[in-house]
Amino acid sequence: MLLSIIEGIVLCFVLLIVCVINIKNSPVGGVHYYERPVQERVVEMGLITEKQIKRNLLWSTIVLMAALVIIAPMMMIYINDTNTFSEGFIQLLIMYMVCGIFDRCFIDWYWVGHTEAWFIPGTEDLMPYIHTKTWIIKIVLTIILYPVLAALLSWILLG
Repeated sequence: MLLSIIEGIVLCFVLLIVCVINIKNSPVGGVHYYERPVQERVVEMGLITEKQIKRNLLWSTIVLMAALVIIAPMMMIYINDTNTFSEGFIQLLIMYMVCGIFDRCFIDWYWVGHTEAWFIPGTEDLMPYIHTKTWIIKIVLTIILYPVLAALLSWILLG
């Protein structure tokens, strides 16, 4: 279990690096994570194009999905030497939930919501960038989708 928590922290690090790379020059680089009205505003302001937003979203999604669907199962099988569905499910679920809690609490709530790192001048009237309703939906989806993904991958890989 401790190893799965540590591996979950590895996934958190991947997520953090993706976010840092997205906003390295400006938070506009990570605008694909924002609500649609913020995206529309920065396009209107000429700070980014729809094409760039889509490219950034695609890149981020590929890297993050690779971490969840390839790296996490590889850690489960090759580091943890897991060979049963139930062990695999529990280990992946722990990894995913550690990453999900980090994403919802540190990235969404604290970093985006309470620091200047993600602030885009000219969008003050659209703040907060992550509305309470959206944040709650993200938490619910994390609670529902991560167990489903853990079960699916464990079933496919360990049957």
